Amino acid sequence: MAFVKTFVMSIVLLSMMGNPGFSVEGSDLERLARGNLDFAITLYRALSEQVTGNLFFSPHSISTALAMTYAGARGNTEREMAEVLGFSMGQERVHAAFAELERQLNRCEAHADGEMSIANSLWPQLGYPFLPEYLALLSEFYHTTVTPVDYRFSADSARQIINGWVEQQTKDRIQNLIPDGVLTPLTRLVLVNAIYFKGDWSLPFDPDFTEESDFFITPEQAVRAPMMAQQQRFRYAHTEGVQLLELPYAGEELSMIVLLPENTKDLAQWENQISAEKIAEWRDLMRSQPVGVFFPKFTMTSTFSLKEILISMGMNDAFSDQRADFSGMDGQTDWLYIGEVLHKAFVSVSEEGTEAAAATAVVVKERSAPSHGAPPPVFRADRPFLFLIQDNQTRSILFMGRVSDPTKTGD
Repeated sequence: MAFVKTFVMSIVLLSMMGNPGFSVEGSDLERLARGNLDFAITLYRALSEQVTGNLFFSPHSISTALAMTYAGARGNTEREMAEVLGFSMGQERVHAAFAELERQLNRCEAHADGEMSIANSLWPQLGYPFLPEYLALLSEFYHTTVTPVDYRFSADSARQIINGWVEQQTKDRIQNLIPDGVLTPLTRLVLVNAIYFKGDWSLPFDPDFTEESDFFITPEQAVRAPMMAQQQRFRYAHTEGVQLLELPYAGEELSMIVLLPENTKDLAQWENQISAEKIAEWRDLMRSQPVGVFFPKFTMTSTFSLKEILISMGMNDAFSDQRADFSGMDGQTDWLYIGEVLHKAFVSVSEEGTEAAAATAVVVKERSAPSHGAPPPVFRADRPFLFLIQDNQTRSILFMGRVSDPTKTGD
């Protein structure tokens, strides 16, 4: 059976003292989606400067993980995180909006053409006195299950248990998310958020039309890659030196949007100019029309440590064992801080659809010491391009990536 699977995994440390009964307004969901998009674009720019070649990550996973961490932040730590993450609402409204966003994403469960599920699990240090308000917030807005583990005396055993949960939720696509040595006797909390999506392309590619073709890594260098092909009606636009194509998944709840610069050599300059406003403008320009589509098959895995990137974006205090204030977790203003943020993502695109998985780990530690009648336009993705996998109702970006060489698989 043809299928598309999309997974998002987040691991994070968080808490806050909030009002579990707070309700969300539609405008708050729109503001959250816009803030998440701003953060996604900023993070993409930062990653693209450090990563050569292919790039793939889940903005939604990272935003969700850091939002839950933000729930426990106070003082300047809270202000810095809100600015970097694009949160323009108060704590209660942010978390209520995330809860509504997850409810919207889960609507795919009601459709025969797709499946979406979200699961959260909390892994605290056995016996550590987390605030009851913190646990209530997690239960109300994130529906967490709680499994205490012993980092003090069995950190590696705890790591293996958590990694096993990640592997189970992602059908073994994300393995060893937390490497040996990341969790220590000073680790106090790990929380895991998992999102699962399954479906098909709305208009699958016929494998009989897939042929080896040139993909131009640079204007002078090409590799041979399997290029899928079809001509159908798709939402399409050509503007400002970029072609845009929407490839919907069955049920049309989610879509892949592909952004293809006209010239290979323009990719780096074009990436620096991209913005949330520009993406929103381009999406609104797309219209349904016949399009000849040539699109490469590819598989890639990306692994990141996001700590230094987030610090460079302005999230300084959260990682400082001297300045961090996560007193919303345990009531102590000078005790917990983020030790590491890990992210791992996998994607595979074929004639049937897309399979993707991503995981984010935030480790909190204790201080130690065209016109009618004209030929249809041709969208030939034979050069580096950017792609997004979005929820069409909320326009939230679940995954984001760059294909520079479809023959490279990464990790």
